[in-house]
Amino acid sequence: MNALSLYRPRSIQKALEDFDRLFDSFFGDFGDSNGKGVLTTRIPAVDVRETEDAYILEAELPGFDEKSISAHVDGKVLTIETKRDEKTEKREGTYVLQERYCQAFKRSFTLPEDANPDAITASFKNGLLTMTIKKQPEAQRKLIKIEG
Repeated sequence: MNALSLYRPRSIQKALEDFDRLFDSFFGDFGDSNGKGVLTTRIPAVDVRETEDAYILEAELPGFDEKSISAHVDGKVLTIETKRDEKTEKREGTYVLQERYCQAFKRSFTLPEDANPDAITASFKNGLLTMTIKKQPEAQRKLIKIEG
């Protein structure tokens, strides 16, 4: 028969290590091919808004620059991808914790039927990629004048 006991870690560091161990045992090892045991792919947070004449896609990409980001349209699929190479500078000592590493992502979005894939603009500022996807002219709302 199992008994319940109160958990009291000796230090905050011990509590964090226990949590990490529990988390790893639940979700498994997310190691990559470089053997560091770190997840090297992340999915950025994205918001998509709709206005009368366009869709606005905003993706958070902190730490990247516009040279490392690419976007392309293939039919009705918009794909955003990037890669940042790991720094190769030599540092003295052995890492106790290493969370900064090579990151890459690739994310695709199916454009709505009324989107114009030939009228997409993009800008990047302060870690935020903003893409404006214009709607087809015939899909935009038209105001009808009512005479009386």
